[in-house]
Amino acid sequence: MVTDPELVSGYINMSKIGKQLIKLPEGVIAKITGDVVVVSGPKGSLERKLPHGFSIEEKEGSLIVKPQNNTFSLSPNFGTTRALLANMVTGVSTGWKKVLELVGAGYRAEVAGNSLTLSVGFSHPVKFEVPQGISIKVEKMLLTIEGADKEIVGQTAAFIRNIRPPEPYKGKGIKYQDEIIRRKAGKAAKTVGAPV
Repeated sequence: MVTDPELVSGYINMSKIGKQLIKLPEGVIAKITGDVVVVSGPKGSLERKLPHGFSIEEKEGSLIVKPQNNTFSLSPNFGTTRALLANMVTGVSTGWKKVLELVGAGYRAEVAGNSLTLSVGFSHPVKFEVPQGISIKVEKMLLTIEGADKEIVGQTAAFIRNIRPPEPYKGKGIKYQDEIIRRKAGKAAKTVGAPV
C-alpha cells in the first residue's frame, strides 16, 4: 500500500483506504478547481464536488486526498472520498460493467437507440429509457450494461433487474449473471412423502 507521509496523525490517520494514492493511468487527466475535480479519459469525463473539509492534490501522476483538519467528524468520509475518486479514475480509463441474465422461456430484449424493450412474461413489452452515458448490449439472454460512472451503471442494472426479479421456485426473471437464487420447493414437492 502506498501512503502519503505528509498526512496528519490521529483520527484521520486511521483510514487505510484514505491514505492510498490514486494513480492516474496513461491518458487520464485530472483538473482540480477549488473543491471540484474533473477526471477525463478515453471513456469520457466525470465531475465530483469534494465533501466539506477535504482537498485534493495532484502529485507525480497521482491524486492525494487530504483532510483540512484532524477532527473525528471527517474520519468516516476520508476513505469514502478516496474510493469515489478512485472509481472515477477507473471509470474514465477502463469503464464499469454489469451483466444481467434473462431466465425464462420466450424472454428476450432489444435495444433501439436509447430505448431497451424487454419481453419478460408480461402481457405487454416493457420499455426502459437508457440513461445518458450508459450503453447496453444484448447477446442472446445476456444484457451487458457499461459506462464510466459506477453509480449509474449499478443503478441502471438494479432498475432493470427490478422489472422482473427472479422468483424462488423456477428461478424465472432477470438476475445478475453471478447471482445465486435461493430456491424453494413447490407445493407438489412438499406433499411427497406426507402421511395419508
